[in-house]
Amino acid sequence: MEVPYWSNTTATSAAFDDASGTWSVEIERDGAPLTLHPTQLVFATGMSGKPNVPVFPGQDVFRGEQQHSSQHPGPDAYSGRKVVVIGSNNSAFDICGALWEHGADVTMVQRSSTHIVKSDTLMDIGLGDLYSERALAAGVTTEKADLIFASLPYRIMHEFQIPLYDKMRERDKDFYDRMTAAGFDLDWGDDGSGLFLKYLRRGSGYYIDVGSAELVADGEVKLAHGDVDHLTEDAVVLKNGTVLPADLVVYATGYGSMNGWVADLISQEVADTVGKCWGLGSDTTKDPGPWEGEQRNMWKPTQQPNLWFHGGNLHQSRHYSLYLALQLKARHAGIDTPVYGLQQVHHLR
Repeated sequence: MEVPYWSNTTATSAAFDDASGTWSVEIERDGAPLTLHPTQLVFATGMSGKPNVPVFPGQDVFRGEQQHSSQHPGPDAYSGRKVVVIGSNNSAFDICGALWEHGADVTMVQRSSTHIVKSDTLMDIGLGDLYSERALAAGVTTEKADLIFASLPYRIMHEFQIPLYDKMRERDKDFYDRMTAAGFDLDWGDDGSGLFLKYLRRGSGYYIDVGSAELVADGEVKLAHGDVDHLTEDAVVLKNGTVLPADLVVYATGYGSMNGWVADLISQEVADTVGKCWGLGSDTTKDPGPWEGEQRNMWKPTQQPNLWFHGGNLHQSRHYSLYLALQLKARHAGIDTPVYGLQQVHHLR
């Protein structure tokens, strides 16, 4: 790699000095403490924040294992065990599929509707003209594809996405009919615009199917509906009275905003100064308004001086990292970098 990096290194705290305009970042490298004093601090922790771990009565008496999906070690130790997975999005499906393949008795608990699109259909109809061998043959390189994708304004993007997802729904009608017949609650986004707008607006609520959804459609992975009421010594009990025996409970319950990491590393005050990261302000489910027109707090100056956020999928990581790097380089080189408007803080978490 051309960019130097340190492995086996953990940041433990950070503080900003207004007088000097620099950070003090405490780290442990190879087990030894070290203090760094950078001018700019970038949180490049993906697009998600800290794991959302729900609290239910009875968690303290449950005799089996409990883990958030981010802590799941894999399926190997759970052959023949009863597993309840709370959630029905990407992590939940992948974990359920892997556990089933290793002989676990798996039940997925769906608490709200989920958008599902098959991976091959997504490539054929949604992404193939940009990211595929077909695209390369037509002269659309990855760099060109990234620029094309980024050039479409978010305000009108849903208008272009809706017809594509209508085609996907028709192409895989039999699959969706089978999922519905199995009792799975499907959706296509608040306005029918599908995966990408759900991703940009809320970063959750979907699954790109690589096979695990078929297990639900076939009844191989069992399905239950409703919110959790409490846990007993050996079961998860839903509010509708359903009792689900369990040796392991996996909370595939998602993640908070990236500024949650700021609260941990710097302070809650700075996290609240920055506000929520991600979302467009579309006033759709889990993406409250007002309209922003771009991703909240991503790849641009924030209300906290010299603090930046980078994250997203491969396209965004490739494309927007360049603009973030240019902003940092300009400041390092002493080029005047006026900021015409900082992100307004409407939502804290």
